[in-house]
Amino acid sequence: MTSVNIDIVSDVMCPWCYIGKRRLEDAIGMLPDDVEVDTRWRPYQLDPTLPKEGKDRKQYLQDKFGGSAGASRAYEAIREAGRLEEIAFDFDAIPVAPNTLDAHRIIRWSASEAPGVQDKLVEILFKAYFEKGLNIGDNEVLLNAAEEAGMDRSITESLLSGVADCEAVEKEIDTARQLGVTGVPCFIIDNKYAVMGAQPAETLARAIREVAAKKAEAQ
Repeated sequence: MTSVNIDIVSDVMCPWCYIGKRRLEDAIGMLPDDVEVDTRWRPYQLDPTLPKEGKDRKQYLQDKFGGSAGASRAYEAIREAGRLEEIAFDFDAIPVAPNTLDAHRIIRWSASEAPGVQDKLVEILFKAYFEKGLNIGDNEVLLNAAEEAGMDRSITESLLSGVADCEAVEKEIDTARQLGVTGVPCFIIDNKYAVMGAQPAETLARAIREVAAKKAEAQ
C-alpha cells in the first residue's frame, strides 16, 4: 500500500473549492486499490477584509462584479460545473458574504478529531453556505456544523469565544501566499507537487498516481 498525502488549500466561501472537493472525491475513486490518500484541509481567505459579521451580499456583489448582472455572468460557468457535480448552488439564497476566519479555526481543530471528521465538517460548511444560504461566519452556524460533524460543542464554543489559533490560521494563509498560492483550490500532493484550480477528476487522479508510483519506486 502506498500512502499519498494531499493538502487542500481552500476557502469555504469559494464555489470552485466546493466543486474541487467533488472532483477530488471522484479522482480518489479512480485510483488503484494499492494507493491510499490522506487529505487535510488548509486555510485560505479570498477576502480577509470582510468584517466578522460579514457584508451584505448585494453590496459585496456590487463591489466585486458591478452588480447582480455581472455576478450572474461570472457564476454561469460555476452553476454549470455544479450541476455536473450534483451541487445545487443557490446563490440567490445567500444574504451575507462571510468572513471565514472562524470557519477555518474550526476546520483546523477538526483535524485532531477522528478520521473523516474534518472532511465531513468542510462538506457541511460548503453545503450550509452555497445550498442553504447560511452565514458561515456566524458562531451559531459554525457550532451547529461542528456538532453535526461529530465535534464536542461545548469545547468548540469555548475555543471559538476566544482568539485560539487566529494567529496560526492567518500565518498559514500568509505562508500559502508566499509559496505562490494565488487562487484556490490548490491541491498540494506530498508537499512536492501542486495542482492549481478545480481540475477535472482525471487530471487529479493522474497526478496522484504519478506521485504514488514514484513513492513506490523509492521504497
